[in-house]
Amino acid sequence: MDAGSTLGRMSDGVRAEAVRVAAAAYPVEFLADWAAYEAKLSRWVADAAGQGAGLLVFPEYAPLELISLLPTDLHHDVIGMRPALQAFVPDFVALHARLAREYGVGIVAGSYPVAQGGVFVNRAFVFGPDGTHAHQDKLLMTRFEAEEWHIAPGEGAAVFDLPLPGGTLRFGIAICYDSEFPTLARELAEGGAELLVVPSFTGSRAGFTRVRVGSMARALENQLYALHAPLIADAPWTYAVEDAHGAAGVYAPSDNGLPEDGVVAQLGWNESGWLVTDLDLRLTRAVRVDGHVLNWRDRVVGATRPTPAQVVSLGGVPKRV
Repeated sequence: MDAGSTLGRMSDGVRAEAVRVAAAAYPVEFLADWAAYEAKLSRWVADAAGQGAGLLVFPEYAPLELISLLPTDLHHDVIGMRPALQAFVPDFVALHARLAREYGVGIVAGSYPVAQGGVFVNRAFVFGPDGTHAHQDKLLMTRFEAEEWHIAPGEGAAVFDLPLPGGTLRFGIAICYDSEFPTLARELAEGGAELLVVPSFTGSRAGFTRVRVGSMARALENQLYALHAPLIADAPWTYAVEDAHGAAGVYAPSDNGLPEDGVVAQLGWNESGWLVTDLDLRLTRAVRVDGHVLNWRDRVVGATRPTPAQVVSLGGVPKRV
């Protein structure tokens, strides 16, 4: 994948100072047919766009409610469903492109198991306001993905330039488990990302907490915003996404002008819907230059100053009296 992707016509190189974003806590439903999915997605996009959001983010594996349209013997067959799901990909991409054009918004679609080079990868398609699309694949797989589902890691990292009326927003994507490691987010920040998008699918509060803590840590380390869009599911009809829990949230470094607890906004636990939030990018830029701490400035020495750890003995076991 290219190092960067432009999602439509650039805004003359002007960086956006403020953006309104929307994180979906998206509920999985059993669908009657493709028309039901199209109607549902159209309602969701219309809702967020109607609230003025310029970037809409859906969770990891959100479109796997399309499993309900497959033969019932595939609903719990995590291996067999992968090739069967490919039949929906062209219409899935076309639908998101049409909605992005219709409402003039950027969309990070729910990630999808896509056939690629003889394997299946977890791919988030990204759409610009003119329907232009690119993608980011998940790079680090959970045990379920690797050991049971046989979803393979993708390759490459991209930052996306989204043209908005007030300027261009540059953002990157760390899908779920990817957010729990610093390297990808650091590469995206080095590429100019000012927002880290984290779509997730977590089956427990513990899993959600790992992604939430990872996202907040990445926001702190890189002094940028992180947006967390979780999947919500109570779907005993499919093993793939039978349980999913979380709370949509937006995080920031806890510094000048930003929330002391690092939480810009958050929905309730397992509360479905859009979390629509205004981000003032001038605040995170200012913190990078003159914050109480300068994590972004100190990233190089933070990575190079520590040496390999040496084992230091603190003496022998004391004799009991």
